Amino acid sequence: MRHQSVVAIGEAMLEIAPVGGGLYARAFAGDTFNTAWHMAQVLGSRASVSYVTRVGQDKLSDAFVQELAADGIDIAGVSRDPDRTMGLYLIELDGVERSFHYWRSASAAKGLADDSAVLEKAVGQAGLIHLSGITLAILSPPARRVLFDVLARARTAGAVIAFDPNIRPRLWSSTAEIRQTVSAMMAVTDIALPSFDDEATQWGDAAPDRTLARYAEVGVGEVVVKDGVRVVVFRADGQNGAVVPPPVAHVKDTTGAGDAFNAGYLAARLAGHPAQQAVVMGHKMAAVVLGSFGARADKGRVKALARLL
Repeated sequence: MRHQSVVAIGEAMLEIAPVGGGLYARAFAGDTFNTAWHMAQVLGSRASVSYVTRVGQDKLSDAFVQELAADGIDIAGVSRDPDRTMGLYLIELDGVERSFHYWRSASAAKGLADDSAVLEKAVGQAGLIHLSGITLAILSPPARRVLFDVLARARTAGAVIAFDPNIRPRLWSSTAEIRQTVSAMMAVTDIALPSFDDEATQWGDAAPDRTLARYAEVGVGEVVVKDGVRVVVFRADGQNGAVVPPPVAHVKDTTGAGDAFNAGYLAARLAGHPAQQAVVMGHKMAAVVLGSFGARADKGRVKALARLL
């Protein structure tokens, strides 16, 4: 990567998470935001991390922006919408497994790519750009084309593009739209971080090795296939590998585990570690989040992982 500058693009939402005893806690979360936040905490002064999104001009949005800045994330890429606000989701737990209820029809983040000049300025100096299938799904087709063009120019200028497909079918009009959009994204992707269950459902992959091969066939040079508690397979630097996730004790909530894995993996790669070691770091970050309620872990526990980079 040309320099230690990370830009994540996507939607942050108000999170209402159960914490036991019928009580809920309010926080901010969202897949790419979760990844950016965990990267910022573990990397500290070793890299700059910024978040590109759009929020409202209300007190809730003000609180989000203030929290970003307080947690060391550059807010220059956060734009404001006078007519919309942030979306909201509530986590429902069945044991430790989660499901979600969403209220995002008025989400300002749907307009994050409406102004190509603003978006281009926000990503222009990035060494690493991270986004997800949710980032793409919330945008209109014209806004997606703007985003693809901006990413292509950033990549030509030397940025590395990391993409987690993170497919949420309810955000898409059809399977055909999912396949067409994700395929277009692959043309500007350097690091793919898919989850096998999504790939099996949308593409019919019989095994993680097939997912790995399919991404390699379309020219993605670095691929890590997450598969819950099962073996992670990856391809990077011309070599294939596999890592068995360690068991995690005292799991509280599976929300955000994949986003945290992405953070650990990308932070380790940014720090110069080989892919196998980066996968191990991804598992360590995910384990911290699995031991927490909600999508983001305790800041101190995340910062403690910095010694491993």
